[in-house]
Amino acid sequence: MSSISFVGLGGMARAIAARAVEGGNAVEVIGRDQAKAKDLAAALGGGATAGTFGTAPAGDIVILAVPYASAAQVLAQYGDALAGKVVIDISNTFNADATALVTPDGTSGAQEIAKAAPASAHVVKAFNTVFGHVLAQGGPLDVLIAGDDADAKASVSAFIESLGLRPLDAGDLVAARWLEAAGPLLMGLASHGAGFNISLGVNVPD
Repeated sequence: MSSISFVGLGGMARAIAARAVEGGNAVEVIGRDQAKAKDLAAALGGGATAGTFGTAPAGDIVILAVPYASAAQVLAQYGDALAGKVVIDISNTFNADATALVTPDGTSGAQEIAKAAPASAHVVKAFNTVFGHVLAQGGPLDVLIAGDDADAKASVSAFIESLGLRPLDAGDLVAARWLEAAGPLLMGLASHGAGFNISLGVNVPD
């Protein structure tokens, strides 16, 4: 199993962390509000711990579970504490009404995060195509990932499988721009009749 640190205490962090504990992973939760982090760790059970914001995370995999607008500031505060870590970016980069992306053309939030992270960290895009409340409902789902380092993607894939989910590799980190573009697509489907209990997946015929 994996050693996972969550930076952020929002709904997505809680949903993934709950499945991580159930999957037998070592889980650390970290937030600016230490009391809330301790409360979440206690609620998760399974030996989950609360770390200290800004210090080196215990996990080999660090899930950056903060809004994209906050990511650069968080990365700056952590600095070299993320060196050598696999960093999973779960952020969506669409605007307030989910009609467009806020990132410049030709790049993605994950690529910008990779630029801001230590050179020895390996950024993998994952989980942004799954709603947190759908994750929390349980059951099998597809998780689309992208990243430049094969070993990092293998580690993330193994972690995703421990959650009872299926990882699907979309390619190098440049593909994160298309995964992030799926955010407005999901929101559009949800708000135009499909409802919010949906997820994106791939059907692979036998």
